[in-house]
Amino acid sequence: MARILGGVTSSHIPAVGNAIANGLTQEPYWKRFFDGYGPAQKWLDEVKPDLAIVVYNDHGLNFFLDKVPTFALGCADVYPNEDEGWGLKPVAPFKGDAELSWHIAESLVEQEIDICMCQEMLVDHGFVNPIRALWGTHENWPIKAIPLAVNTVQHPVPTAARCLKLGRALRKAVESYPEDMKIVILGTGGLSHQLQGERAGLINVEFDLECMEKIATDPEWMTQFSNAEIMEKAGTEGIESIMWLVMRGALQDDAKIIHKHYHAPISNTGAGVLVLENQY
Repeated sequence: MARILGGVTSSHIPAVGNAIANGLTQEPYWKRFFDGYGPAQKWLDEVKPDLAIVVYNDHGLNFFLDKVPTFALGCADVYPNEDEGWGLKPVAPFKGDAELSWHIAESLVEQEIDICMCQEMLVDHGFVNPIRALWGTHENWPIKAIPLAVNTVQHPVPTAARCLKLGRALRKAVESYPEDMKIVILGTGGLSHQLQGERAGLINVEFDLECMEKIATDPEWMTQFSNAEIMEKAGTEGIESIMWLVMRGALQDDAKIIHKHYHAPISNTGAGVLVLENQY
């Protein structure tokens, strides 16, 4: 059967793609941020997953504010990248696995998780930048990938508890797939940041560090907070941290912490890298 090897978290801010594209990753402003990915890259090279399920939020490339699904799953064999307004050159398309995607979709619906199935899907910086930070940039990507979009843009957005439940349902879906396949889950976005209003530029280092520790060791902790409380502590865009809970829910309860790294500020954001490994 398919196995989930573990999960990795990553910021997905547009500036990451710009730094990679322009060779700035070892400049003083960026070096510590990108150095935090070294142990994650090493772990991925050792365990060699066949496919990544990337939990991210769409930034208007597929869904505008008039129609925003709470959860949307790519069910295609290819996912093109297009510029959504940052002026970055699109990277090569990503290979998917439609057969696995449809299996996941059917299993999620059977578990009473309503999912929007997308037979065509474009991927933006939220999906692309974590892959580039972890695997580099390629004309032929070394891993297949499936996008799983979570609405963190148009309110109402799902709760932390709902995202944790989605992750647990995702684990059951993947582990019921009969093909032998090694899978890693990427939880992207966050941590604390706010892009507009009187609190623009907010970063809450103390809350970020607590979130990283608790998501790794006690993910139920985060479900005590309403979305309003999370945004009060972490900023309006800090709500993206609920996507880390999808990743965490998809792992075993006793998943081992392999690596933990935090850096702030980077593009007005608190950024964290976690590597969690399932214990088979």
